[in-house]
Amino acid sequence: MRFQAAVLRSYEGPFTIEEVCLQTEPAVGEILVEIAGTGMCRTDLAVRRPAGRSPLPAVLGHEGAGVVVGTGGGPDAAVDLGDHVVLSFDSCGHCRNCRSGAPAYCDSFASLNLLGERDEKPRRLTDTTGKALAPRWFGQSSFAAYALVPARNAVRVDPALPLELLGPLGCGFLTGAGAVLNSFGAGPGDHLTVLGAGAVGLAAVMAATAAGVPAVAVDRHPERLALAERFGATPLHAGSPDLSGRIRRLTDGGAQYALDTTAAPPLINAALQALRPTGILGLVARLHTPLSLEPGALDRGRSIRHICEGDAVPAVLIPRLIRLWQAGLFPFDQLLQTYPLADINEAERDCDAGRVVKPVLLPERVNR
Repeated sequence: MRFQAAVLRSYEGPFTIEEVCLQTEPAVGEILVEIAGTGMCRTDLAVRRPAGRSPLPAVLGHEGAGVVVGTGGGPDAAVDLGDHVVLSFDSCGHCRNCRSGAPAYCDSFASLNLLGERDEKPRRLTDTTGKALAPRWFGQSSFAAYALVPARNAVRVDPALPLELLGPLGCGFLTGAGAVLNSFGAGPGDHLTVLGAGAVGLAAVMAATAAGVPAVAVDRHPERLALAERFGATPLHAGSPDLSGRIRRLTDGGAQYALDTTAAPPLINAALQALRPTGILGLVARLHTPLSLEPGALDRGRSIRHICEGDAVPAVLIPRLIRLWQAGLFPFDQLLQTYPLADINEAERDCDAGRVVKPVLLPERVNR
């Protein structure tokens, strides 16, 4: 089976739109999905960083949504031909964490989602010369017209919904909203600080507003702060003097929860110092430098932890976010800008420059 995909061949180079060849049919427990739209996430672009270099050449993309056009059946295939699905991260389903409802902490998370599994025999995905392409980025590789994915990655959604827009619910928005609703379990009476008003941070703001939690959003870009304010947060410039003191004053003496999406040590320290006693800071961005904590940052029972994928079970959280969106309480669609898949490099440039919060790539199809 041949179709168009965006291939990344070098860590510094552009994506190229190529014809690729899918060499296998769906196996038991797998489905073939015709992609309607796929979000571009910072994790896709992090492949370019030395610390995050997954094998190339590869087809990336892990916020896909589409229609099931093939299935291998099996006990995990809870979707059928013609179903509309949102795709999320991969997990094994049988390790201790998967069995206990924590698939984001699957023992095989790195190998299933980040390493590409290029040593498969026979080769699963190749270019037209027969050279293998890393085919399983987050179990999807959805920067393409089609994706062969584990059925357990797929969450069935109402076919009346605008499918091409739903993909970002599978990772970026799931991460930010899940941190608030799952990891923190925040509710009325709590206060939240969000560091970074990008896609993940703004999803956290929207979830906090929906849960009745006052939030302060910290960022250095005025246009991002304006978005955060539109979604219910109090905006605060990251360069404000006495940042921790300003946060405490805006959160009735200190936030119970803080979420960092920036990996910036000065902001992390300011947020920690602005927490109430026993407050929790969650990190979702990967640190690229050592994190030195200032004296007193963890005093009085404060704690810091990493949060992966919003501690989500996608089949539970994605429908919940859709219901909130339908009720007008999670307006994630206001953050989206669509591009043809052929314009993926323009989408990346716009994302890097901050001109767009969440690019969504639309593969070209004959019947579009």
